[in-house]
Amino acid sequence: MDTLDISDTIRIPLSEIRMTAIRSQGAGGQNVNKVATAIHLRFDVRNSDAIPDSIKSRLQSVADHRVTDDGVIVIKSQAHRSQDRNRQAALDRLTEMLRNALRERKRRIKTKPSKKAKQKRLDQKTRRGALKRTRHKVSDD
Repeated sequence: MDTLDISDTIRIPLSEIRMTAIRSQGAGGQNVNKVATAIHLRFDVRNSDAIPDSIKSRLQSVADHRVTDDGVIVIKSQAHRSQDRNRQAALDRLTEMLRNALRERKRRIKTKPSKKAKQKRLDQKTRRGALKRTRHKVSDD
């Protein structure tokens, strides 16, 4: 496997993806303390020739903490005990992220509530206010 297949037309060479093994965080005992099983994946979107410009701009505009201001996607995978499974999990997450960027988002069409909906809301408010008025203390005058 020399490339990461995102779609039929987009294939990222694995040489553009930097993966380093690091020690996992958290509990895990001797295995976590001795073995570097976690994977730190970095992919520079801006300098990649495999990604079209439209997707590059869409990835930059998305509010995702994994995309830095420099256009580098950073993914850390440490869920599994083996380095290979963490590497595959990191690549899967990168693939999913790029596939989501491929999809064109539908523009939201603003709508207004109908006259009937407005009237219904006002009627409910009136009924609720009347119910609350009946709960006041009764004076003896």
